[in-house]
Amino acid sequence: MRAADAEHRRIILGLYRNAPDHELLRAALRSGVTALDTAYNYGGFTGHRQLAEAAGPLLERFDITTKVGFFPDGHDLTASRLREAALRTVDELGSVPDTLLLHNPENSPAWFTSACRTMIRLRDQGICRTWGISTWDPRPLLDYPSPEPPDVLMVRCGLSVPTAVLTAAEELAASLRPGELRGMAPFGGSWADPVWSAVDPTLFMSPNRKASRVEAAFAVAFDLPRVAAVAVGTSHTEHLRNLVAATYLDVNPRVITQYRSLIHQRASVEETEGVKA
Repeated sequence: MRAADAEHRRIILGLYRNAPDHELLRAALRSGVTALDTAYNYGGFTGHRQLAEAAGPLLERFDITTKVGFFPDGHDLTASRLREAALRTVDELGSVPDTLLLHNPENSPAWFTSACRTMIRLRDQGICRTWGISTWDPRPLLDYPSPEPPDVLMVRCGLSVPTAVLTAAEELAASLRPGELRGMAPFGGSWADPVWSAVDPTLFMSPNRKASRVEAAFAVAFDLPRVAAVAVGTSHTEHLRNLVAATYLDVNPRVITQYRSLIHQRASVEETEGVKA
């Protein structure tokens, strides 16, 4: 990826693992991170209220993405439950979310198409500004259509994504034609995981570009699949600054192409061996 493309790569501060913190939000704004990702069920279904309280007046300076689909009694994509969650979201945030996503619709794939219609109505009624889909494993959704292209599609990204999931994400994006493709979970869990000390993602960097392994892994995540923004969680301001710096790193497109070829070859071999077994 060329340095000129860096201006199009955005970081969305994810709040899945971390409770909202006022100082971290201030640090995010200072670093140029102006988008947040949360969900109706985060923080034991108190995440929106926690965010509003922690952010205070800062909240209006962020682009807010949130998700609906999980409830205390399980996953539910019926129109009444989605609308209930969306209205409560507006009430607790004190404003309309910029983007409202279906949360892991692959858990209830038969409801996918009707749930998309519900989300479109919520957008048209002004309960959210844009709508979309957030999926951890897109494979169950490939056989179900959406009435119209979503504004946003969020999928897993980075070196930790299984080949079959990466392929399905790209197939779903090609089918749905979202306005924007976003990534999430670029480290497959935590940037402190020992795997990032054992694996060397700096091999994906363009020649003479210096980067830590964590920075390189994050830079690569924008190309697997090719996404415009990545939602990533952190509670450390220094780590956030490093991630912002990583968005300006050049990734070697030749190495990305080689990597894709290798993982698809391996997937084909594993599929063939599975059939023989």
